[in-house]
Amino acid sequence: MNTIYNISIYIFGFLLYIVSFFNKKAKLMIEGRSDLISKIKAEIKPNDNPIWFHAASLGEFEQGRPLIEDIKKNYPNQKILLTFYSPSGYEIRKNYNEVDYVFYIPLDTQKNAKDFIEAVNPKMVIFIKYDIWPNIVNQLNKQQINTVLTSAIFRENQVYFKNYGGFMKNVLTNISKIFVQDNKSIELLKSININNAEFSGDTRFDRVKNILSQDNTLNFVENFKGSDKLLIAGSTWPLDEELLTEFINNNNSSKTIIAPHNISENNILKLQQNLKCKTIRYTEIENKDLKEYDILILDTIGILTKVYSYADIAYVGGGFEKGIHNILEPATFSVPVIIGPKFQKFKEAKDLHKLGGVLVVNNINELTSYFKKADDNAIEIGKISYKYIENQSGATNTILKYLYKYL
Repeated sequence: MNTIYNISIYIFGFLLYIVSFFNKKAKLMIEGRSDLISKIKAEIKPNDNPIWFHAASLGEFEQGRPLIEDIKKNYPNQKILLTFYSPSGYEIRKNYNEVDYVFYIPLDTQKNAKDFIEAVNPKMVIFIKYDIWPNIVNQLNKQQINTVLTSAIFRENQVYFKNYGGFMKNVLTNISKIFVQDNKSIELLKSININNAEFSGDTRFDRVKNILSQDNTLNFVENFKGSDKLLIAGSTWPLDEELLTEFINNNNSSKTIIAPHNISENNILKLQQNLKCKTIRYTEIENKDLKEYDILILDTIGILTKVYSYADIAYVGGGFEKGIHNILEPATFSVPVIIGPKFQKFKEAKDLHKLGGVLVVNNINELTSYFKKADDNAIEIGKISYKYIENQSGATNTILKYLYKYL
């Protein structure tokens, strides 16, 4: 299996190179990893011994962020390296000022793993949630570098728990400590004789709870909203946008901000053309009287969290496609949240749906009905979400107690 895995990584790398000629994301992945080891050696000194955090993308970064910022606050001289697998994380956070270095993680060949770890020479490694790579983890184990997996969640259908999953199971055995989001994950790991897991919860709850204490003021949103009710649709995919377009065109009773997951020109134009209401883009708002518009489309990234603070109702996208995006950001502001049906892989969504803080829709009729329900019961529903987040907080301190023993 090890041989098959290593061959597959080389094949993947070759295919990625081919695809990069006509795919922007693949091109960024290739360019970002070009001459990676030389770039690292030019920045990281041999005796820096950084703490290395790895996140697959932006969502996982947000889970690691409370840990990073607490370490930097309490150990300001400790170097920190942050790596990403995906351009959607790297491109947004490559200038993140709470860490000392930001790079892509290399493709997981045996040579890359050895060269990368030798160049970085990390004091400790923290993988966030799930993005663990066999050759890299095995190399870290060989060099006896403390390796931690945080905010992990395991399900019975994952490869680790299959008869053919021995290769990946062995990778987990080379991780020094695993912090999980629920007790079911601990039991699953015990079933394959992995006993180094500890319940911590999910650090995202600490992250979103802290959002309440930051300045979330956005004057343009205040001007747009005025005294009207405001629906904010965040991280929407095409099927979300089809549903929302039909709803908005037939229920023009409140103002709406839409933050598409895909902010390409073609997608924004299509969205504007399908909406019958008066729309404006974020990049066009200068010197405009926003009160005159019904729909504001965020053709930018990085401000959605603050925008949610103005919502009366939030719709979080992805639930008709690959799976929902972050529902905790609007929930922390005590906002009723509406999502599509594909949410079963997300513990917080299942929990909040059961408690009544999240409403799940399958079609336009349900969206119309649940929008009214959320509007009529906004305070009650919002309190459910806020209380849930409050009760789930504390994972960061649990994990830090372990990490600080090694600093």
